[in-house]
Amino acid sequence: MADKIGVYFDESSLGGVLDIQRLCDGVQKKWSDCCPVVKVHPRLATDEGRAMIQADIDAGLINAVCVCGSSPRVDWDFYKFGREILVDRVNLRELCVLCYEDPSKEKVLPGTTPELLFKMANDYVNMGVVKLQKAAVPEDGGIDVVNRVLVIGGGWAGMSAALDVAAVGYDVTLVEKKDMLGGAAAGMYKTIPFAFPYDAAHATGVEKKIAQVQAAEKIDVLLESEIASIAGAPGNYEVTVKVGKEERVVAVGSVVIATGWVPQDTAFLKPLGYGTLKNVVTSREFEMMAKAGSVVRKSDGAKPAKVMFLLGFGDKLAPFEVKEEEARAAALAAAEVKEADDTPKTNFVKQDTYKHLSYSSELTSLTALKQANYVREFIPGGVAMVVYEHMMVPGMNELYYKAAQNDPSVMMTKGVIREVRDGGDGDIVVVLEDTLLGAKVEIEVDMLVLPTAMVPTTALDPILKLQYRQGPAMPDLELFSGYADSNYICFPYETRRTGIYAAGTVRQPMTMATAEVDASGAALKAIQCLESANRGMAVHPRSGDLSFPKFNLVRCTQCKRCTEECPFGALDEDEKGNPMPNTSRCRRCGTCMGACPERVIFFDNYNVDQIGSMIKQVEVPDDMEVGGPRMLILACENDAYPALDMAALRGKKWSPYVRIVPVRCLGSVNTIWIADAMSKGTDGCLLLGCKYGEDYQCHFVKGSDLCSRRMANIGETLGKLGIETERVQQMQVAIDEYDKVPGMIDEFVDAITKLGPNPFKGY
Repeated sequence: MADKIGVYFDESSLGGVLDIQRLCDGVQKKWSDCCPVVKVHPRLATDEGRAMIQADIDAGLINAVCVCGSSPRVDWDFYKFGREILVDRVNLRELCVLCYEDPSKEKVLPGTTPELLFKMANDYVNMGVVKLQKAAVPEDGGIDVVNRVLVIGGGWAGMSAALDVAAVGYDVTLVEKKDMLGGAAAGMYKTIPFAFPYDAAHATGVEKKIAQVQAAEKIDVLLESEIASIAGAPGNYEVTVKVGKEERVVAVGSVVIATGWVPQDTAFLKPLGYGTLKNVVTSREFEMMAKAGSVVRKSDGAKPAKVMFLLGFGDKLAPFEVKEEEARAAALAAAEVKEADDTPKTNFVKQDTYKHLSYSSELTSLTALKQANYVREFIPGGVAMVVYEHMMVPGMNELYYKAAQNDPSVMMTKGVIREVRDGGDGDIVVVLEDTLLGAKVEIEVDMLVLPTAMVPTTALDPILKLQYRQGPAMPDLELFSGYADSNYICFPYETRRTGIYAAGTVRQPMTMATAEVDASGAALKAIQCLESANRGMAVHPRSGDLSFPKFNLVRCTQCKRCTEECPFGALDEDEKGNPMPNTSRCRRCGTCMGACPERVIFFDNYNVDQIGSMIKQVEVPDDMEVGGPRMLILACENDAYPALDMAALRGKKWSPYVRIVPVRCLGSVNTIWIADAMSKGTDGCLLLGCKYGEDYQCHFVKGSDLCSRRMANIGETLGKLGIETERVQQMQVAIDEYDKVPGMIDEFVDAITKLGPNPFKGY
């Protein structure tokens, strides 16, 4: 624990508004036993200011630094004094001076400090000191890592990731299920353009990439192989690979999954004539024809003079529903998954793999444009018709769309399909409504091409075969039919299994160009994982964090809440049911700490006692009418806290009656903090965190959602104390909604003020 704390005030950050000397006097009086150094510097974030602090450290006067000035998000890398020196930042600029709004609305005279403003600053300084008092230097958790990356999937994304990892000097084991590399790209004739001028499809280049992988000394390619099991944790995974009839054990440090996609069961396309009309094909089948060098009709082998590419199915065309057991059998067969008798029926096979998929992407549009040009190439004088409900061509692909528009042999029209029927002699009649050609039209074509729906391989098969308590599969996006879940806004490659990164179309539909970039990102994260695990650091999102959870198992009741609620599978259980941490899997969110009813989980520099002690430092007036109310805001450091910073920097104001305590994640909030705050007379508590639900933006995936679920327990605790449940609320805010934060705070303050004083006030 920090017992010699130096408190340093940055005069330049406080704009002459605060009475700094009075604050210093308060620190020296209250914390004389643990704060031997209290200084003011005109501009602390300078070499001179830093040298002043370093001199106090070198003299042995202090072993912890409390910097009172700007936000910890400013000059965050400047105040570093080695691993053994704890540093904390007290945000007196953004969360005190800049946001202060005097309730009396009176103009503050220059050189004076309003009493409410001083009380705010004094509370924050006291919280900063006690925070350091209750913190310890994290122990060294570094491990010896295996400098080898496992890449699962030998398609375009998998090969790109393997080459990127090898280029940096790390070894790679590349596992491919088929007997050749290339994946879906190997079956493509051409690809959507990669580079300027973006107006013409070109060769994929997959053969060149295969040759590069095969020639790379750092890459060990295992064909006709699949993962049997993955055990261990980032830095030290033990992977069992089935290679033919044999099993091989490979030690790796991190994993990139790039297993791609499989086509959706074509049973869904039956209402559109697929399976009954010979010349109705999928875009994948059309691509295979082009790859083979000839585009012909199945019915008679003739070249189709008129080919329609359909992009929309229409809301009045009900999806064909196959019997569930038949569909399940077809999906399992397509994925080559053998099901044991005791396997739950719903395991790994989503309904959306054989029904209408709930998502769409630009690939449908871009593929139709590409294949429309195949008609010109393979069929002189042929006409391609692209009928769409929605045409999506984001970014530079707009140039590709315009090139198709300018081609006289490519006709494009908006339309909704209503019927597909036999036109005789192998021809097909397509009935369209709401087109650019009229209210309703019938068009006879020689061939109809339907989109190929992409189903991620993770929807059908666990792929990873993880030996985790949480199961063998990677958590997926159920809303989007099995795509590997990652934080799509901030951390696009990182799955909910630390050390395992997703790339390419197993993560979301994407072009080959995008998949190549995606693979580079995943490869870099896999390398960062190795470089962080060997020093005991978190990889993401608290990159560089040296702390990790510890457990006082003497008090553990084996309730399993921590192991069940951990979003990242970082906790297993021993034979007694006690939590068994896997340090390098942990992302340091503190969700386990918030889940534990016995409060036996803690971090050296973040724990229940620490935050509870900070809350107790807030001075709560006995009389709301005289001193005003006091409200506590527990703000998530990922979205809410930056939003508060940005609001203050942009001149936004809010009530001086609130005190803001940053937390790692709302998932780390323990109900004892709420109980402590309310029992000491705090009038209300606002939990301000990331958005959750279908459009979640929580950096730790489930933190805000778990906090919301725990609100029932908080309500029960308040009920036992005889306090209105409305005094504790949870609100959602995104990092870019800084302009809304002051209104949210004022709304909360007004609601609490109307409730009147906390019944515990004054006790």
